[in-house]
Amino acid sequence: MSAEESHHDSAEVAARVERRWATISVIIIVGMAMLAAFAGIHRATMPQPRVETTDPSRLHLSGEFVESNLGSMLETNGSVTVRAIGQQYSFTPACILAPADTPITLRATSADVVHGILIQGTNVNTMLVPGYISEQPLRFARTGDYLMPCQEFCSFGHEGMWGKVKVIDKTEFADRAKGGGRPSCVGQ
Repeated sequence: MSAEESHHDSAEVAARVERRWATISVIIIVGMAMLAAFAGIHRATMPQPRVETTDPSRLHLSGEFVESNLGSMLETNGSVTVRAIGQQYSFTPACILAPADTPITLRATSADVVHGILIQGTNVNTMLVPGYISEQPLRFARTGDYLMPCQEFCSFGHEGMWGKVKVIDKTEFADRAKGGGRPSCVGQ
């Protein structure tokens, strides 16, 4: 076999290998595109099982999100419900007190524009859309302070929109919640 034939055979092998890898790459890309399309179409045609709405212009006047109902509340079953409102450029309450090792349900909405709650160091990341109630289950494994910035650009004061979640021992939380009050970060 001459050097020219050997070079020709090598070029054919290289071309075959390149075609195979190109085919595999195309199959992977097409498969991922089909998977993304299916997920998007399925999500669009399958709405959330439960959508709760509220009137953002009346949040502070009546209903679940009146000021006296905001913050943490110990339920009779031992879980905690936290209610909050995002508004330009603050969260109400600005500091949420929560117990460690307890199931918590965060219920929040927006009074004006789209905001977002991101609790750093956790998997909580939800949008607050005016007129809709966002509900997010969470549980804190350890005590400490967690920053809660708004993660949706809401206008020129967005960068100053920060809140805090203070997680304390669940026994201490239960002591503070006695009498049906709303435990708060005040005095911490």
